[in-house]
Amino acid sequence: MGKIATEFSMSLDGFVAGPNDEVEQVFKWMMSGDTEITAVKGDGDIELKVPEESASIFEEDYKRFGVIVAGRRIFDMTHGWGGKHPMDVPIIVVTHQPPPEWCKPEWPVTFVHDGLESALALARKIAGEKDVAIASTTLVQQCLKAGWLDEILVDLVPFLLGKGVRLFAELDAPLEMEIASVVPSKGVTHITYRINK
Repeated sequence: MGKIATEFSMSLDGFVAGPNDEVEQVFKWMMSGDTEITAVKGDGDIELKVPEESASIFEEDYKRFGVIVAGRRIFDMTHGWGGKHPMDVPIIVVTHQPPPEWCKPEWPVTFVHDGLESALALARKIAGEKDVAIASTTLVQQCLKAGWLDEILVDLVPFLLGKGVRLFAELDAPLEMEIASVVPSKGVTHITYRINK
C-alpha cells in the first residue's frame, strides 16, 4: 500500500496562494528554469520551464502518484483540469454538492459525498501500490488532524506573501516530522517531510 502525501509550492511565510487565490509568485520557479516540461491537461497543455534540479522532482511525482484526492473548490477553480490532470491519474473529489454540469461523464472523476475517510479508502483501492496525492489545503489539514498523512512535500519559494491561503492552519496540536530529503534548486527548495506516527 502506498503513502498518503501532499505537495504544495509555498512561500517562506506559509502561504500557498495569495488572498485572491493568486499563485504566480509561488509557481514562478516553474517558469524560470532551463528544462522544458509539458504538463498535459484535458483543456490544453501548460509549457513549463523548470530548473534542472527540479525536473527530477516532476518525473518522480508523475511516477509515484496513482490518484488525486481534491476538494470541490480546487476542482471548480481548475475547471476539473479539463478532464485530465497533468499527472494523468484518476481524480476523487470530496464534496457535498452534485457534480457541476460542465463535468463530462467520460472524465476519470469520482465525486465522494460521504466524507474524506471514504474518499481515502477509495483512493487507496484505485492507487494500489502507488501513493495518494491530497490536493486541497482543507483536506490536508483534515488528514493531519486525523493522523492519515504520511508525507508533506514543500516546494519552498523565496517570497513572503504576507497574507493569503495557508497550508497549515488550525491544527489541534504540534506535529513532529523528520526531514526525508532536501533538493535545492533555482528559485525553490524541495523539502520532503516524513510525519512521525
